[in-house]
Amino acid sequence: MAEDRRESIMDLEEVEPSPVDETPLEFKEGYFSSEKDPEKTAQHPKRTSTLGLGGHNTIWYLSRIQKYSSYVFTAFAGAHIANTSIIPLVMRSVPESERYLLLTRPYYQGLPMEPLLVIAPLWAHIISGVALRVARRNLNAKRYGAAGNEKPSFFSSHFWPKVSGISKLGFQFTPLVIGHIFINRGIPNQFPGGQSNVNLSYVSHAFAKHPVISYAGFTALLAIGISHITWGWAKWLGYTPDQSTKTGGERQLEKKRRWYVINGIALAITGLWMAGGFGVIGRGGEAPGYVGRMYDQMYQRLPLIGKWM
Repeated sequence: MAEDRRESIMDLEEVEPSPVDETPLEFKEGYFSSEKDPEKTAQHPKRTSTLGLGGHNTIWYLSRIQKYSSYVFTAFAGAHIANTSIIPLVMRSVPESERYLLLTRPYYQGLPMEPLLVIAPLWAHIISGVALRVARRNLNAKRYGAAGNEKPSFFSSHFWPKVSGISKLGFQFTPLVIGHIFINRGIPNQFPGGQSNVNLSYVSHAFAKHPVISYAGFTALLAIGISHITWGWAKWLGYTPDQSTKTGGERQLEKKRRWYVINGIALAITGLWMAGGFGVIGRGGEAPGYVGRMYDQMYQRLPLIGKWM
């Protein structure tokens, strides 16, 4: 019996483990050494495009687009908070703040800066985020669907990546920021004078005539938008709670500390923006005469709720 067992063991073929083929392409460099076999390198030289780009996959490029587009949009947000919060807080007057808005607005609300700072990075960030989820879903379906003899279905929740808290904030922020752009850019362009008619008084008029909608809309826009941007930057900087490298009890403390720091920063920025936006611009009152009537007509162009405004 023992002899038969020894013979069966000797008949077994020893195979060297080779996990490389089963490792996702985007993770190989993290798991394995970067040292290369010179003979293999000579036989299979690294291919690059005519632009000098390496052999990165779609997910790599989409991730970079999403990341760097947020850098550009953050620059616009910094200029925007200065005009709509910090300057009004310092001047304590809507008419006085208008002068600074008119001086700086051409730098980020005219050609070519508006498309470069606002339109292109915003849509690049949104589209690349959606495309990333689709690409990761397709990669999961290719791996695990085939492994489990399961026919991949595009709408199967089994293959879709988990929606993170940052992504959930982004999904909520998208319709809010698009609506904000439509109200402040799309509707005014339908009237004579276009963007020249829109200033801080346009916002003050809305707060005076329609306070419930204005306060609710701006609160949601600022709270969700700033939280999304702050947590996004924490992710790029490797500072989210889940990115903590500590272990054991120290990891839990570090995760809590990071959670409080990130939310504290988001709360501080939101409070600053609301202080100038609500405390100064929101109390500016209605616009008089012809300008006020034109603003009423503009807000009546809002879908669904415009006929009651």
